[in-house]
Amino acid sequence: MIGEDGYPYGIPMNHWYCEEDGKLYFHGAREGQKIDLMQRNDKVCYTVYDRGFREEGEWALHVKSVVVFGRISLVADEEKAKTVCTALCRKFTDDEDYLKRELAHALSRVQCLALTPEHMTGKLVKES
Repeated sequence: MIGEDGYPYGIPMNHWYCEEDGKLYFHGAREGQKIDLMQRNDKVCYTVYDRGFREEGEWALHVKSVVVFGRISLVADEEKAKTVCTALCRKFTDDEDYLKRELAHALSRVQCLALTPEHMTGKLVKES
């Protein structure tokens, strides 16, 4: 995001990719700097990378990364927000009781975001 005084503003976020519509989804607070900035300028860049791997006998880490450029918007549809939050939760736990409690107690306080990709790049980097 473009922050105050033109400085880049980036924060770590967890995402869920929806194969049906090709968008990346996020969740967070309904208010705050992230929401303020995206409402001023919806152009964003999101980077994700894997854990990497080492070839046998080498110290160098191989890391795959993807950079997504696109536009971000608020998810206004409550059913879509519930789908997003459910999918994000299931990335980290298969505890259905926990999921039900979270949806019951926290969903009303969550703002989901949709990133519509316009351009993506990816690469495999070998540290050296």
